Amino acid sequence: MSQIVTLIGGTGLVGSHILQLLLNDDLYSTVRVIGRKSVNISNPKLQEFIIEFDDQKALEQTIAGSETVFVAVGTTNKNVEGDKDAYKKVDFDIPVNAAKAAAKCGVYGFAMVSSVGADPNNNNNFYLKLKGVTEEAVAKEMVPQTLIFRPSLLLGERKEKRFGEGIAQFFMPAVNFLLPASKQKYKGIKAEDLARAMVMAAQKTPKGIHFFEYPKIMEVLNRKESKDA
Repeated sequence: MSQIVTLIGGTGLVGSHILQLLLNDDLYSTVRVIGRKSVNISNPKLQEFIIEFDDQKALEQTIAGSETVFVAVGTTNKNVEGDKDAYKKVDFDIPVNAAKAAAKCGVYGFAMVSSVGADPNNNNNFYLKLKGVTEEAVAKEMVPQTLIFRPSLLLGERKEKRFGEGIAQFFMPAVNFLLPASKQKYKGIKAEDLARAMVMAAQKTPKGIHFFEYPKIMEVLNRKESKDA
């Protein structure tokens, strides 16, 4: 049975991979992408909606009828020039407003990108506290299948260059190898692998609120590889 699916954040590192996977998957008849700029892709399955994310009515109208909503948005301190309110409008308001719309419209699944170490009680790290608070707010909307992915460093070529992250990506393969079993959740992961895991988990995971850190993400991917072997 073909499904309608919605993606918020189709131009970013993870979102662009999710978009290609959705467009190439016969399960989905229609792929809606919500953003503030075009993904510049031509595909008969693709429907683009350019909206302002504080327009809740527009968000509900574009999400209505979807089986699953994927959210892969995020900003940086540099992009918002240190403005914490502007940071919150992206990393908190967008996923939470999307979850509210999904719940109101009867959407079955909601999958979002968060971060390893997300903790609403972390008063020493604004980013990790915000991610934790966002997770809590999304979970409270009680979308039947809520999938929260907590990657560490994302590996891949960003359109926007980040100097410090580039250095970290260079050393991450060696760091991954040296990390003990107790620290596996801090392993870096390829953005394309995270995207594949998100799509696969949305198709196979039962109802409930589920968290995916590196070990569980790899479990999802390995189940697929085992079937293909």
